Amino acid sequence: MTDRLTVTLTKAGRTKIRYPAALVADTGDRISVRAPWAADGVRDFGFVRFEPGDVFTEHFWRTRWYAVKEVRTGEGVLKGWYCDVTRPAEVLDGGILVEDLDLDLWVSADGATVLRLDEDEFAQSGLARSDPRAAAEAVRALDALAAQAHTPQGLTALLT
Repeated sequence: MTDRLTVTLTKAGRTKIRYPAALVADTGDRISVRAPWAADGVRDFGFVRFEPGDVFTEHFWRTRWYAVKEVRTGEGVLKGWYCDVTRPAEVLDGGILVEDLDLDLWVSADGATVLRLDEDEFAQSGLARSDPRAAAEAVRALDALAAQAHTPQGLTALLT
């Protein structure tokens, strides 16, 4: 596998974003990459701002229904972890393909703030009707991430 990969995030059959990333590690199940903030400009969520210069160390699993993204400033200060609930990653020659299932989780750097995000979008997506198994896996994944975030080790326990 190459040291440079392209990460492609799809949603409802369309490409949401595609960006270059550097391979950090591949354990056979988990593949980790590092990439700068890939969107244009600043994205202010109210609880965190993603902006040019931020660096994401992203962890995708071939067998798990989520991705965990550690977010740091360009100076290396930890902002927190943004977790996407996704179908298991497909790792292809030169790329990682993941399908966003709407649910997300934010965990602040100190672990004090754990926010479940986009549950309304998930409910409106129709996934529970069109693919009940995937919808159930998505809810289980969000619940598992939230539970792990509330442990003393937090999300870092998933990365060791």
